[in-house]
Amino acid sequence: MELFKYTEPIRFMGKSKRFGILSIVVLILSLGLLVGKGLNYGIDFAGGTLIQVKYDTNAPLDKVRDILNKTEKYNKASVTYFGSDDEIVIRTKSSSGVVGEDIGDEIRTMLQDTGTFEVRRVDMVGPKIGDELKEQGLMAMLLAIIGILIYVSFRFEWRFALASVMALIHDVSIAMGAIVLFNVEVNLDILAALLTILGYSLNDTIIVFDRIREGIRTIKNPDLGAIIDESVTRTLSRTTLTSLTTFLVVLTLYLFGGEIIRGFSFTLLVGVVVGTYSSIFVASPVLMWLGFSVSEFREKEALVLKREKEKEKMRAMYEQGTI
Repeated sequence: MELFKYTEPIRFMGKSKRFGILSIVVLILSLGLLVGKGLNYGIDFAGGTLIQVKYDTNAPLDKVRDILNKTEKYNKASVTYFGSDDEIVIRTKSSSGVVGEDIGDEIRTMLQDTGTFEVRRVDMVGPKIGDELKEQGLMAMLLAIIGILIYVSFRFEWRFALASVMALIHDVSIAMGAIVLFNVEVNLDILAALLTILGYSLNDTIIVFDRIREGIRTIKNPDLGAIIDESVTRTLSRTTLTSLTTFLVVLTLYLFGGEIIRGFSFTLLVGVVVGTYSSIFVASPVLMWLGFSVSEFREKEALVLKREKEKEKMRAMYEQGTI
């Protein structure tokens, strides 16, 4: 299905400097937010206790806070609404005193005069486990990027690999900047979303690179910028359809999926937009800036083709008994 009919290639690379400046500015702002404000770690990484409570009517938030503030264990607890006015979440730092045998029963006893409610969830993570999860999450990200670098180097060429990795770092950094900006709580779901962004962005970039490599082989123009323009133009309908359908699905999850997956879906929303943008305006221009040579690539391809023909000729001669 072709959404766009074109007679001339769209001059993407002619605007690469402008979009490059835009990417650098947004990237610097994102890194500034990460360093300055920092991530809002949830209990998965920071450690703590989370209690989700649902009332039959509107939750008496102020009354719950007053009751908890009178106890030593919960006097620094954070009490907020959770998706609706009849549901709240109580968050507190974990300690040997807080992580008891049954926090749910303790909360039911403390809040028994606040109305009719049920304790829906109690999550507890110790600080040591939180640190371990944080380290393992970072290691997962690094290993994924290293694996991608090796894979793309093997499938294409080191310049393609470096360009794709730079695009991935760009995407993840901006997604994390958005997480900080909108104060999204970082937990294992957010880590899963970031890893998903890596896969989605890489898939889009690989498809664009495949078409660029095909263009280098078939398009007679020796200018890499012109080849990229024509190659990206040819993939524009596919990229738009894929990105649009993915975006609509994730947007549906964000709007109607509930509070539990809102952070996950928000991160994916940012990742889909940034990943689609980077495949065209980050990965492709970086390939040019790294000095990729069309003539050298074609010479290598011709040499490989020549060797294959020689091998086929030798095999045919051997089968005919002439050697």
